[in-house]
Amino acid sequence: MNHSISLTVNGARRDFVLDDPRVTLLDLLRERLHLTGTKKGCDRGQCGACTILLDGKRVNSCLALAISHDGAEILTIEGVARGDQLHPVQAAFIAHDGLQCGFCTPGQIMSAIGMMQEAQAGNDPERIRECMSGNLCRCGAYAGIVDAVLEAQAGADETNQRRSA
Repeated sequence: MNHSISLTVNGARRDFVLDDPRVTLLDLLRERLHLTGTKKGCDRGQCGACTILLDGKRVNSCLALAISHDGAEILTIEGVARGDQLHPVQAAFIAHDGLQCGFCTPGQIMSAIGMMQEAQAGNDPERIRECMSGNLCRCGAYAGIVDAVLEAQAGADETNQRRSA
C-alpha cells in the first residue's frame, strides 16, 4: 500500500509516495532527495550526525518516520547558507576550527542553529556543551565547536539588540 506525503524541504515543497511506511526522514533525504549532508552515523539516535530542524526543532532524522511528518517543514545543512553567504554558525565553525574530519559537522551545525533558535545557547560554555551533548565528535573538536557557537550566539545577540534599538 502506498502513502502520499508532502514536506517542505529547505523552502521547497516536495511530494512523495512511500511504498514502505518505515522510511525514515534520514533515508528519504539522502536516498530520494540526494541531500547527503545529513549523515547516517549510528542509525539509533545516539550520535547526532543526522540532526535536522523539523518544524524548527532539532530532531535525529534517523528516528523520525517520514509518514509521521506529513506537512512538516524540514531544514537540512544544504538549506542554511544563502547562496555564497554562509550561515553565521557555519562561518564560526570555520573560524574556530570546529571540525576536523567533517563527518559530524553538519549535525553539529544544525544542532547549534536549533539550540540558538530555541534560545537555549546563551553565553555559558557549559550550557552549550549540555545542549549539544547528543552530537558526538570522534575527532574531539569540542573546544572549537563551543567557541564557534559562542561567537555565533554573540553575533545573534548583537543583531537582536540593534533591531530592538
